[in-house]
Amino acid sequence: MDCIVCQSEIIMQITWANLFQLSLPRPICDECAAGLKLLGGKQCKKCSRPSIEKICSDCLWWEQQEEMNTIEFNHSIFSYNEKMKAIVATWKYRGDYVLGEIFRDYVSKAFRERFSFLGKESLAVPIPLSGERILERGFNQALQLCEFLPIEHAGILSRIHGEKQSKKTRHERITSENPFFIKQPINKAVVLVDDIYTTGTTLRHAAQLLKQHGCPTVYAFTLIRG
Repeated sequence: MDCIVCQSEIIMQITWANLFQLSLPRPICDECAAGLKLLGGKQCKKCSRPSIEKICSDCLWWEQQEEMNTIEFNHSIFSYNEKMKAIVATWKYRGDYVLGEIFRDYVSKAFRERFSFLGKESLAVPIPLSGERILERGFNQALQLCEFLPIEHAGILSRIHGEKQSKKTRHERITSENPFFIKQPINKAVVLVDDIYTTGTTLRHAAQLLKQHGCPTVYAFTLIRG
């Protein structure tokens, strides 16, 4: 098979597991996989930002914003390096749904390791796109990530169309109005799922709405820490 990032041929090492089809080959070559930088080392325990402090200055500020201090913590998997930016540009902005498959094993493994304490009773909720944005991109990348998780997921949030987050300044993101509305009340712990954590405003807006409608606890799980 070929790598779905660079299209080079993947030379499989034959083992007993793949010989009897107990495991499927990764859809990404070793060289491309090596370009994806997993987060590690010292991090903020609230947002996964690389930091020598247990809680970074951004999260300390959020904790002082009573109405927006709505997330227990965010866990991210990857750093937003140049290789990842190129992959995201193709996956997210050019509608290459298949490319998201390279993240399946990473997402499943990271979720099981970090959120095992929640059990099966929690619910994954993807950060939604507006209808206009879905038509533009063809799919919701957060929903695709939810499909890699070992727990139930449900699209109980909807989104009002507005300017792309990537076009906004940091100040514009932090001071933006809540763009979400909710379809039904929720009385179980929720893990919000999105592709990139930048300022955390989007996730906190979604968590705020969930808590206003019965959700006791909200966590966030994101593919990338921007």
